[in-house]
Amino acid sequence: MTLFLPLGVTAETIRVATFNAELSRKGPGLLLKDLRRDDEQVSAVIATIAAADADILALQGLDWDHENTALRTLQSDIATRGVEYPYLFTLKPNAGAASGLDLDGDGRMGEPEDAWGGGRFTGQGGIALLSKFPIAAAQAQDFTKMRWQDLPDHRMPLTKDGQPYPDAATAAQLRLSSSNHWAVPVILPDGEPLWILSFHATPPVFDGPEDRNGRRNADEILLWVHVLNGLLGDRMPEPFVLMGDANNDPDRGEGHKDAIHRLLNDPHLQVVEPSDSQGAHTVNWERTGPMRVDYVLPSKGMNVIDSGILRSKGSRHGLVWVDIRR
Repeated sequence: MTLFLPLGVTAETIRVATFNAELSRKGPGLLLKDLRRDDEQVSAVIATIAAADADILALQGLDWDHENTALRTLQSDIATRGVEYPYLFTLKPNAGAASGLDLDGDGRMGEPEDAWGGGRFTGQGGIALLSKFPIAAAQAQDFTKMRWQDLPDHRMPLTKDGQPYPDAATAAQLRLSSSNHWAVPVILPDGEPLWILSFHATPPVFDGPEDRNGRRNADEILLWVHVLNGLLGDRMPEPFVLMGDANNDPDRGEGHKDAIHRLLNDPHLQVVEPSDSQGAHTVNWERTGPMRVDYVLPSKGMNVIDSGILRSKGSRHGLVWVDIRR
């Protein structure tokens, strides 16, 4: 018996996108309040998401809560613009999660710098995945709680005396991911999975001479290099798309440039450099100017059809999108 698939199922173009929406607030519950009222920034972000109409969207800078109330409210608000995402995925981030330790060695605990990932409260600035296609959440791989010292060839900071920072006992418990690192299979219309690898690395600044954040940013990026090459378990199955906010421009600004170059030069990835009339920068910060820090990187075997950046009045970051085909 010959099975005929509907025309276009095996060659459907899929739009994947990443967007640091900057939907993070200074306290728990404040984002939900803004989502439930006519907040100008929230409305602008939703308009950008609706205009992009991506099939799979990775969001960064979105406050997480235990019931996912903010994420579900955002889902409903986007639907009012005619774009529906019936499938959601998020996990508790390290951002703002209390460690119970003095991670920066200043003699005080309970400060934002002492959270597993920087933040004033649990979930401040988490990440999420919104999809028009089913998400196989049970098969997701989560690296969020991975200890920094378990990364091969890590760059963990040292004290002036060359000892683990801030001390050996604390350093042994440090988590690498500042927010989340996870790989999630999304089931495409042809029934096959497309793995989405997503993260939001810490800015490589706001630290001291130990370069804690610069080193962490580099290793958060290099975690994916190790995953792609099978050094942290089984090699990532293709096809996949790695997307998120690396907080590292290959040519400008702070950060260990060798780390982002190693990722962009990995043979398992193809580098797509979306642009618009303003250029290829993905964010425009007042102090540093335009930089490319947000990436959508399909696996080598995928066909890239088109790409672009959609600027937003609600975020300093642009929404970066790539149209792909298996």
